[in-house]
Amino acid sequence: MAPRHVVPMSTGHAARGVCVLGTEVFLDTRRSIPKGAASFDVHATPAVTVHMIHSPTTKPTLDSRWPLDPDIEVAVTIDVTSRTVDDNQVKIAYYDREGRELAVAWLYLTCVGRCPPRLREFLVSWDLAKWTWGPDGQGAVLLVNCDRDSPGAGGTDSGEADIRTLADLQDMSVMLLRTQGPSAIFAEYPVVLHVPESDADKVRVFHAARGDAHPLYKPVLGPDKLSYVLEHAGQGDSTFYVEGLAFPDRGFTGLVSFSASLLEEPHKDSPGTPIFTDTVVFRVAPWIMTPNTQQPLEVFVCSIKQGSDSNEAFLEGLRALLRKANCKLTVCAEQDTRSDRWIQDELEFGYVEAPHKSFPVVFDSPRNRGLKDFAFKKILGPDFGYVTREPPGKSVTSLDSFGNLDVSPPVTVRGKEYPLGRILIGSPLPWAAGRRMCRAVRDFLFAQTVQAPLEVYSEWLSVGHVDEFLTFVPALDRKGFRLLLASPNACYKLFTEKQQQGHGEATQFIGLKGTEKKTIDEILADESLRSDNRHVQRCIDWNRDLLKQELGLSEQDIVDIPQLFILTNSRADALFPDMVNMLVLGRHLGIPKPFGPVVGGRCCLEQRVRELLEPLGLSCTFIDDFFSYHVLSGDVHCGTNVRRKPFAFKWWNVVP
Repeated sequence: MAPRHVVPMSTGHAARGVCVLGTEVFLDTRRSIPKGAASFDVHATPAVTVHMIHSPTTKPTLDSRWPLDPDIEVAVTIDVTSRTVDDNQVKIAYYDREGRELAVAWLYLTCVGRCPPRLREFLVSWDLAKWTWGPDGQGAVLLVNCDRDSPGAGGTDSGEADIRTLADLQDMSVMLLRTQGPSAIFAEYPVVLHVPESDADKVRVFHAARGDAHPLYKPVLGPDKLSYVLEHAGQGDSTFYVEGLAFPDRGFTGLVSFSASLLEEPHKDSPGTPIFTDTVVFRVAPWIMTPNTQQPLEVFVCSIKQGSDSNEAFLEGLRALLRKANCKLTVCAEQDTRSDRWIQDELEFGYVEAPHKSFPVVFDSPRNRGLKDFAFKKILGPDFGYVTREPPGKSVTSLDSFGNLDVSPPVTVRGKEYPLGRILIGSPLPWAAGRRMCRAVRDFLFAQTVQAPLEVYSEWLSVGHVDEFLTFVPALDRKGFRLLLASPNACYKLFTEKQQQGHGEATQFIGLKGTEKKTIDEILADESLRSDNRHVQRCIDWNRDLLKQELGLSEQDIVDIPQLFILTNSRADALFPDMVNMLVLGRHLGIPKPFGPVVGGRCCLEQRVRELLEPLGLSCTFIDDFFSYHVLSGDVHCGTNVRRKPFAFKWWNVVP
């Protein structure tokens, strides 16, 4: 609760004061009571409304005089901004028991104005002292200025303490401070804009001032500036531009506040105490991931021309897919990627949004191999932001790569809506030790709030990524998507069917030089392989039950994709190209070509996947990634990355 504004009254001299339009000023009448006084009355000029606060049993006399009861309080309000200093007067007269006037106390008040509140508009203004979620919520939104609009800047725009281009202003929220009243009064009663010390390193504020030829943008609040005395107060609107410097994270909810205080006249070197304070609260816009069900805008892939593991043939298959999907393809040059082909592992595309602006933001993983500097050097730019997180000591594991990061489509779970989906992070079992995504990244993801991360079990895999056993594809019915899970059981069922149909001699990996070729009969007879896959199936089933519970799924929402694995040192790798590790471009799927046993001139694995997915309205394109990705412990999804269209749903309408 804000402190009261109390003005002491005196019969020895007139009091002077300032008040804010529509706010109460309490009059301290007790200090001025003359000896022998028994009652008082209050009169004021027309713009002043007098409020007598008293118990129900206390009544004025017939001549409107009030007893000097200690429980009676006097407050005044003014609803018209002053035109001149001291143009409102309040008179308190004191009377003895015979009704004789003993003394008079005068108060001269100047009323200054402030602007009315607005909600989540491009122009953010005052009286928004709290931030609430949901369609009926209120509060202002702030973007982290993490793109690079300024040519020649060394990093993101948020790292610069000045404004270098007008485009930079478009990434900021506009904050208006309107002061109305006689200019002279603000020389005695300054207006100060201030930010809490705990928030100062999260934001920077620029004051738009008139220059000789062009507007000037003066940095007034930020990491090294906690307060700013408003210049030229009383002359209308003061415009400020606010940029975020930090995303929500561990220890930072994303809420920042600014206050404007009208101060009593400062005494010597001491600052004046606040007469009135208004506060506005911003929430820094979170970084948001986009699921496979969002429209693809651009696919990124690395070109690898050198050596036996060149991906030139893979690129040809990918180009054919993108022509079908009518999607832009960006091929990253080998000198820029330093021959690192795993672009899914290095970065994740997302976006930020405010009511006035949205732009994509790339999240750079701490994996830091050949693609370490690619996102910063080649993707960061005008209206394309950048963020990264590094663990202390920079010690990372395979689970820190972003193939180990996914997000579901929107879901409703036991009545709880997740309109932006839920982030999936691969981890060990909750009670087990093992490799885990570093805390710096997990803390960042959980702090974004709007996509409620869920940790699933992926540490059973050699590489340990969620994209090795699950993905989501769009569908025209039910929830609008299906969860695809790799399934050894489905693969053994398919191979058993083909064996019973007399195709036990059908052989995998036909046409692949240097590979061990096995028939269906040999695969089904391999007890060691069966044992490996019973373990794998149990791991996937654990996730299946978790995902059904946490994403609100039923069995009808899940499709089992035939896949076998093999254990090495107790961890699993795909035995043949991992078909759930696919590229999803709307209804067009780029699936690793499995080179399964050929039955009737067709790969029986490809045929089964078509039978499962094409009835959902999906188109399956199988791409050969065997030597360029699969034998290097990855597949199509690992070697590509997709920037997708943001959600139409506005994140501030989420109810966490």
